[in-house]
Amino acid sequence: MYFKILGTGSYVPDNVVTNDDMAKIVETSDEWITKRVGIKERHVSVNDTTLDMGVAAAEKALESAGVSGSDIDLIVAATISADSVSPNLACMIENRIGADCMSFDVSAACAGFLFALETAMGFIERKRAKKVLIVCSERMSKLLDWTDRSTCVIFGDGAASVVLEAKEDGIYDSVIHTKGGDDVIDIPTRDGISPFYKVEQKHPFLFMNGQATFKFAVNSITHDIKEVLDKANIAPEEIDFVIPHQANKRIIDFAQPKTGIDREKWYVNIERFGNVSGASIPIALDEMNRQGMIKEGDKLLLAAFGGGLSSGAVVFEW
Repeated sequence: MYFKILGTGSYVPDNVVTNDDMAKIVETSDEWITKRVGIKERHVSVNDTTLDMGVAAAEKALESAGVSGSDIDLIVAATISADSVSPNLACMIENRIGADCMSFDVSAACAGFLFALETAMGFIERKRAKKVLIVCSERMSKLLDWTDRSTCVIFGDGAASVVLEAKEDGIYDSVIHTKGGDDVIDIPTRDGISPFYKVEQKHPFLFMNGQATFKFAVNSITHDIKEVLDKANIAPEEIDFVIPHQANKRIIDFAQPKTGIDREKWYVNIERFGNVSGASIPIALDEMNRQGMIKEGDKLLLAAFGGGLSSGAVVFEW
């Protein structure tokens, strides 16, 4: 069994924060941010919760697919910034869209969409689900130390969703890797107020070792793309589009020549959204779909990397 993407949807908050706006918060500049990561602006929530954004993206994907919530057999939500530990994001999306199916979250940070796709494929291959809704929603702004210019300028908020339908034939292959550790990227949870817990609490915001993250990202995206192409027996020139995780334009610029896939096939929108963690790839996918860039039969390659440390690549046919 394989899948066909029936519909896509995305949502970002109305509040646009430019690099000049960021310069009023921390010591930085448009030139510094643009040169360092390739971002010009990002969307940051004022009133939208992670759930609000996820529901908005899901509703657009359902409309695009021409189905309703009651048609969905499985909901997989990918997030590291859910509003509640329980009920989880997927459960609340199910409640809001009128679905009645198994719903659960996966947590794989910036690689979340690929982990969600891989999970959905397991249910599709076992014929446990015919239509699957994947939703990636991230309010990264709540995880940031807004006095740390090395991280707060990078991230944005937003959500995106896809509706998958099982089909008998097609192309799908993937590689997923995890290298556990918190020395490169760490987002601690708060420890609570137990009078018995004596361990000193970590700084409760996102920590990222910039140089180590850059090296991991370039190496993983290069390795994973080559590995999935070999696994699927597809030549680099056969790929129609690459949609990489939008973390840093310099990462893409360094990695692309090593993959053998022409630069014009790589879709990049980081300058307008920043790093929206697991929602980055499906936001780009929705943009491409709505602009009519992708046609039936096109071979797409998705590649992501992030906290965990986790990485992966997926190749499939549109």
